[in-house]
Amino acid sequence: MKNFTKLFYCLLVFVLITSFSFAQKGDFCGVKNSAFLPGEKIVMKVYYNAMGAYIGAGEASFTTALERFNGKSVYHCVGEGKTYSFFDNFFKVRDRYESYIDTATMSPIKFIRNVEEGKIKIYNNVTFNQISNTAVSTKGVFKISDCMQDVVSAMYYARNINWNKYKAGDKIPFDMFLDDEVFHLYIRYMGKEKIKTQYGRFNAIKFKPLLVKGTMFEGGEKMTAWVSDDPNHIILRVESPISVGSVKIDMMGYAGLRYPLTSLVSVR
Repeated sequence: MKNFTKLFYCLLVFVLITSFSFAQKGDFCGVKNSAFLPGEKIVMKVYYNAMGAYIGAGEASFTTALERFNGKSVYHCVGEGKTYSFFDNFFKVRDRYESYIDTATMSPIKFIRNVEEGKIKIYNNVTFNQISNTAVSTKGVFKISDCMQDVVSAMYYARNINWNKYKAGDKIPFDMFLDDEVFHLYIRYMGKEKIKTQYGRFNAIKFKPLLVKGTMFEGGEKMTAWVSDDPNHIILRVESPISVGSVKIDMMGYAGLRYPLTSLVSVR
């Protein structure tokens, strides 16, 4: 059970950090939002497989709202993750990630991480200055690169990228600020295909992210993710082998999409 709960935490962080972050570094400057609207909600379910059957362990949700922050119009985007009540008895997870994104530039102004995992609690509040290339967090002031994103803002920013300009095999780099560090990552675009998920059958865009070797995930490009092949570009599935067994995350519900989900071929 200890490995299972560690897996759930790592997987939630991966979804927020990597699954939606698929743009060229240069593309993270100056894009206008045409992919989502305030009021959108996406729900995902986390499954674990160690004995030949997938078991539902918890879920994650992503929501958007339009607000005012320091005199600016912002998208308040929130990602939350939790274990189901049964697994709370072993290792309770209640994670909340928030980003306040300037609607004019799609760059983050503030990022808040407030998580509870078992007996561990982490809180970090980051304010970005994209002009001076600095991030002021709960622990200090840090230098950042141009057009820096956080784990939530990157998800929403990248949904506006035009996939048609890439070809299968392309590496797509991006920078992200998390835990007071700048991470230089990439994903490899794998093309388009149909995929059958727990929700239904979709036309999808497929890619493989570069992962740093850790206690749960193997390094390299062994993880695979799919997003909807329509203007919404919402995450559909993430699959990966881990140290013991494998994991899968499926989109299980949505509301308030900007466009019809035309990638959906049939509901399961």
